[in-house]
Amino acid sequence: MSHTTLFWFRRDLRLDDNAGLYHALKENPSVLPLFIFDTDILEKLSDKRDARVQFIHQHVTLLKQTLQSMGSDLKVYIGKPVEVLDSLFRKGNIQNIYTNADYEPYALQRDQSVRELAATYGIPLYTFKDQVVFEPTEILNDAGLPYKVYTPYKKKWLSKLTASHLQPYPTDTYCSHFEQVHPEPIGTLADIGFEQSTFSIPPANITQKIISSYDKQRDYPYIPEGTSRLGIHFRFGTISIREKARKALPLNDVWLSELIWREFFMQLLYHFPHVVNAPFQSKFSKVQWRYQEDDFKRWCEGTTGYPLVDAGMRELNQTGQMHNRVRMVVASFLTKHLLIDWRWGEAYFAAKLLDFDLSANNGNWQWCAGTGADAQPYFRIFNPTNQQEKFDPQFIYIKKWVPEFGTPAYPAPMIDHKVAVQRAKEAFLVLKE
Repeated sequence: MSHTTLFWFRRDLRLDDNAGLYHALKENPSVLPLFIFDTDILEKLSDKRDARVQFIHQHVTLLKQTLQSMGSDLKVYIGKPVEVLDSLFRKGNIQNIYTNADYEPYALQRDQSVRELAATYGIPLYTFKDQVVFEPTEILNDAGLPYKVYTPYKKKWLSKLTASHLQPYPTDTYCSHFEQVHPEPIGTLADIGFEQSTFSIPPANITQKIISSYDKQRDYPYIPEGTSRLGIHFRFGTISIREKARKALPLNDVWLSELIWREFFMQLLYHFPHVVNAPFQSKFSKVQWRYQEDDFKRWCEGTTGYPLVDAGMRELNQTGQMHNRVRMVVASFLTKHLLIDWRWGEAYFAAKLLDFDLSANNGNWQWCAGTGADAQPYFRIFNPTNQQEKFDPQFIYIKKWVPEFGTPAYPAPMIDHKVAVQRAKEAFLVLKE
């Protein structure tokens, strides 16, 4: 009986410059790729037109077509990973399994369960670094502890970076090691319980101009190409972090810094998993949040009477995207002006954002709320009117998403800025007691 190596695609939906796939092909003569639509994740998604699922399905289809053109295939399954893999291990011809590491709490638990299951069959599970330049355990302070502040983390990150960290993995060198199998048709979106979405996905390729001018244009939401909008591609690994970092290095330090922020938040979630459900700084558990569903509904719908906030929320609802600067404004408004628990906003973003990533979403929400690591001080509160005057002075972005702005149909502000600031500061005074 021939022996097969499994390569398990997850957050790395590409063939080129794929670390785990490269090692699987280089070290084994017969590699069979597989992908599992994880029902533990899919069953938690209430929107059956979730564009992220459609995006995954499209890229799994592309992988399958490319592999079939080589005489191989991508085996696609629907179910719980442990159960799917157990059924494959039972066939007796699997000698090992390769995959790329994932660092989120669910992924760590899932992989540990798979590792233990595989061990009962005598099958080793090998994981590799692929979605980051540095894993959460690679950048530590001099005492061997994780960083809680971004700037020293960034300095250490940059000091450790060498050309070798960004070298691509030439998977095409070993394409002949893909197992030759009869092709199978891929199921439809309907087969996994989802429908087509009307949202459009930003392209995976960006121009050098976007990167080189990023520091000058990234804060202005009315500039069509002021940001890269690559988040969904990083999230599902349809692009290589090494390739993008190589491009950023000579062009723009600020754009590279955004990649470092991404890894900073990843290592925070890895080392401090309590942040998923609780404030990073435990003292903020004393804050008495207002759980006002009517106020939250107005924020969600973009009818707060603050045009920059409303434009951002409507952009999110209609496209699954929101400009980075505006994300800070709407998050600050919810947590400070309305004094609503950051977890409500975080969950709404998690359901809506195309580029949702647990570590970045959690880290940024806690940053805005003042509860997180290296967060803005709780007494620093964005003035949404000043933000509009500075970053959308001609109301270009606002008029695009809030067409009734400036007419009697547009609502008055739901709360006065000064009143909101005073209420927020009083709510946070408990921290001084």
